Amino acid sequence: MHTEVRDRIAETQDRMLDFLGDLVAAESVSGREGPAQAVVHDRLAGHDLEIDTWEPSIERLRDHPGFFETVSYEEYGYEGRENLVATRAGSGDGRSLTLSGHVDVVNPNPVADWEYDPWAATVTDGRVYGRGALDMKGGIAAFIHAFEVLEELDVDLAGDLHLQTTIEEESGGTGGVLSALERGYRPDAAIIAEPFGIPNVGIAGAGVSYFRITVPGEAAHTAFKYAGENALGHATRVYQALEALDERRRERIEYQPAVNQDPRAEGSVTNLSVSVMEAGDWISKVPGEAVLTGRVGWPPGETSEEVRAEIAETVAAVAEEDPWLSEHPPEIEWFGWDADPHEVDTEEAIVRLATEHAEAVTGGQTEYVGGLGGLDERFYQLYYDIPAISLGPRGANAHGADEHVEIDSLVETAQAIALTAMDWCGVAEEN
Repeated sequence: MHTEVRDRIAETQDRMLDFLGDLVAAESVSGREGPAQAVVHDRLAGHDLEIDTWEPSIERLRDHPGFFETVSYEEYGYEGRENLVATRAGSGDGRSLTLSGHVDVVNPNPVADWEYDPWAATVTDGRVYGRGALDMKGGIAAFIHAFEVLEELDVDLAGDLHLQTTIEEESGGTGGVLSALERGYRPDAAIIAEPFGIPNVGIAGAGVSYFRITVPGEAAHTAFKYAGENALGHATRVYQALEALDERRRERIEYQPAVNQDPRAEGSVTNLSVSVMEAGDWISKVPGEAVLTGRVGWPPGETSEEVRAEIAETVAAVAEEDPWLSEHPPEIEWFGWDADPHEVDTEEAIVRLATEHAEAVTGGQTEYVGGLGGLDERFYQLYYDIPAISLGPRGANAHGADEHVEIDSLVETAQAIALTAMDWCGVAEEN
């Protein structure tokens, strides 16, 4: 049966690519995910599935330890932004499994940098180009194709199978996977088809925090500069201290799965970056305020509270040594992403099964990867003790121009997921 499933997935891959083309064409930047969810719903409505769609309730989520208000919620709210879970009930007492992916993508701007239309899937040289083709509509197309082939071949899974597509992963996922878990979709294991480069299996995710540091000054006409206090200069000292902290952290923190994920991460598995610096509003005016906005990410080994405390101490040390800032200390605001890192034990049964099948369909050797970016998998692992892994395709330029996914790896992802689902859930009858 395994061989027949693998062969059918490969033979019918054009159907999967057509579906991926529809998903890419559905513009679904985080906050406006509806078009892509409509494509998924239309596809799954043709099957005998129990389909559940709902808008997240922030009131029901707010007290959860994993909750934070995402930047997409602050801008758009949750009205009209639905999650979707389609369930095929198992015919026996097998273990349940969720196959999950996020439909939101990042903005493709600047579009001028693209050789290909970001909102039209372009197939060339064994690749599919387009925004979200890799991150992560390709993975969604793969696991839905896997399900459809299992259906066609009358593979009767003994355990429940949930096909899940969620919103706002790119801004933190609290209205997506966390909302699904709180709605009651708590399987025995989960596979999220993030593009971790099959045969690699993702077993870890980074902690992530966003920060905003407001540095006060005193505005004045630049003709009377001596009467003002340039906030930009003081903010520069804060920036330099944060850069020095980042260097110290990178020197002391190691995490091999992150290097397995990207060898360029050697010596840089944690990153503290000031991404936006704003100061001043007129040429002939001393800036009275400067704002530094940034992100810190780190692999398993520290909590969010520990990392935030280190940043706060660094900023406080700059203020203590600066005559102006000691009297007018900077203020730190934590907003958006607030996630602890997670790690799944590689001896977990779902990890071993995914490894076995990923290696079998690719002929390669699995590396256990992760820890560079924040992932939805953390909600399962940290708060519900449910093992959740990443198993997805290969490609390049996620979040960048000419994002693309390798077609062969989409086929391999669908094959590995289908076989893993069969062995995890059990097959009640083999036809």
